[in-house]
Amino acid sequence: MIPDHSDLLLVQDNPLEVELMLRPLRELSPEHAIGVARDGEEALDYLLARGPFRHRLGAALPRLVLLELKLPKVDAPEVVRALRASHRTSSVPVVVLVPAGDAREVAQCYQLGANSCVRKPVRFPEFEAVLRAVGRYWLGINESPSLAVTGGRADGR
Repeated sequence: MIPDHSDLLLVQDNPLEVELMLRPLRELSPEHAIGVARDGEEALDYLLARGPFRHRLGAALPRLVLLELKLPKVDAPEVVRALRASHRTSSVPVVVLVPAGDAREVAQCYQLGANSCVRKPVRFPEFEAVLRAVGRYWLGINESPSLAVTGGRADGR
């Protein structure tokens, strides 16, 4: 289940990887709410406020969407395409986690409007370091347009 407000939306279908990814992200910034979508369709429903999430219309959007390249139902390139096509989500930062050596998929994600494609290391210690760096930049350093308008917080407070 995804909370009504998430500073970071993690889109990952593997429950074991979700748990491994949440630990370094929560340690890095415990004050940020992290939501988890199990597939690309659930992520789009949440972000575009449709289906079971239509009550979120007008609600604050995450400061970052971090998604796996290969997802059930709707994969990362299609998620990026849909987010960029909607006025509501066109400026939400999207980072795609990609396996090494998938240059064609990386190029496609960038062409569709992904903000970043990050190589997903095979070894967990390196992956933890990558997650911390991504979280540190996008949740701590980056200033997104929606945050600038509301004075620094995605929820307007």
